[in-house]
Amino acid sequence: MTRTISLPKHLDLDSPGRRDYLVALEHDSIWGDHLMPLTVMVGAQAKPGQGLVAFGSNHGNEYEGPVVLKHLLREIRTEDVIGRIILVPVLNVSAFRTGTRESVGDDGVNMNRAFVEGAGTTPALAGITHRIAAFVRAWIWPRVHVVIDLHSGGDVARFAPVASFHPVDDPAQSRAIEDTARWFGTPLVMTYQNSTPGLLPSEAERLGKITVGTELGYGRSVLTEGVRYGRQGVLAAAIHHGQLRGTIEPIAHHRDGTQRKVAMVDRDCVTVAPFSGHFEPLIGCGEPVKPGDVVGWPHDFDRIDDAPWPATAAIAGIVIAQAWTNPVASGQHIVVVGRVEG
Repeated sequence: MTRTISLPKHLDLDSPGRRDYLVALEHDSIWGDHLMPLTVMVGAQAKPGQGLVAFGSNHGNEYEGPVVLKHLLREIRTEDVIGRIILVPVLNVSAFRTGTRESVGDDGVNMNRAFVEGAGTTPALAGITHRIAAFVRAWIWPRVHVVIDLHSGGDVARFAPVASFHPVDDPAQSRAIEDTARWFGTPLVMTYQNSTPGLLPSEAERLGKITVGTELGYGRSVLTEGVRYGRQGVLAAAIHHGQLRGTIEPIAHHRDGTQRKVAMVDRDCVTVAPFSGHFEPLIGCGEPVKPGDVVGWPHDFDRIDDAPWPATAAIAGIVIAQAWTNPVASGQHIVVVGRVEG
């Protein structure tokens, strides 16, 4: 496979056929470019403003997404593409190179906080991460109506595998999003708070797009089940939203009817570390809890003889996530519990 190094203005994302690019985005500190892999496949029935994009490595230390999309680059046959499919295995090329959540070594920005007003167009927001956001806005959003943003926990948290989305006001959009999320087959589908500024999926949702995120792994590893869920979800979305020819069967918890819908939309869902220390979990991700259950012990080793602090759940629900690496910081959300909605 030969990839063409191309400036954004020279990309062809509309003509029938397949094109494999390395999108050249100017480097912040050397005479050179960041090279973002992007593959576009366009079928004969592609429509303006219609298509699917799937992103991997919004954060640079989350690897199930890049692996999923690297496999799909080989698996999806151009002759089976009806509409438009855009695959970006590594969105944040700067962070991926250093294996970090933010673009360490360049502007230090979190890609999933970079979709803010003026990103990539004002001097204060002109680093590579904001310019990637500007690229997505200018070249990707106008050509797609389905957005898949494949995340994992990285070093931040261990998750029960979830497909996730925000509550949206439009009923038809909401139904389409939830249905698309369920096809990943994960044990949980999750709605979560939408108050954090600059999120890629938040912007896509505001634009009316069918938008699903995920948490498919943790610990900078590649989880086999996470790759399976991610591959299933992207293929199912492409088929069901008219971009790829074929049929697909449900898998795992979607197939078995054991999938649960949970909500993490208020502060009662999180347990916060009251001091910096080391977190010992007591209840695993995916397990049920009741109000007052001790979900873990934060330890303060500067006070070696003190008992650990009992971290308790405030609500009944299912443990969605918990702190993964130690030490944890004061104020860190060390356990997240989702209210069961269905």
